[in-house]
Amino acid sequence: MSQSLSKLYTHIVFHIKTTSVKIRAKEKSELYAYIGSIIKDRQSIPIIINGVEDHIHILCVLSKNVALADFLEDIKKYSSRWIKTKDDYYKNFAWQGGYGGFSVSPSLHDKTKKYIESQEEHHKKMTFKEEYLLFLKEYEIQYDENYLWTD
Repeated sequence: MSQSLSKLYTHIVFHIKTTSVKIRAKEKSELYAYIGSIIKDRQSIPIIINGVEDHIHILCVLSKNVALADFLEDIKKYSSRWIKTKDDYYKNFAWQGGYGGFSVSPSLHDKTKKYIESQEEHHKKMTFKEEYLLFLKEYEIQYDENYLWTD
């Protein structure tokens, strides 16, 4: 085959450090737009970015030329630097080191997009920890709880 082709829908979740300030509602849209620009700069396609004050979800098409770990390192590094320039409130802002990355089949694209769109409503009923553990269970990902919630 002479051409490399792919379409990798990826659902990404990551959290702020427990010692970090929370993301304020007034900066959310601008932060998500900035993260979208980082995703585009990495030859990937942002579909939806949303979250609540302590974590975000991203649905994107991941470029065939980018490793997920490097992709997330760039998103976290550059978005953290950027938000610190917005206001002194964010001078101690930081993302946790880890993340969840989950493949999404094309048949579940719309369902995943709606799930991410409804984060505010969803988290009135479920904590981030409960949500994340459900993802790990659904995707049959083994983990050590001793390291799951540390910064």
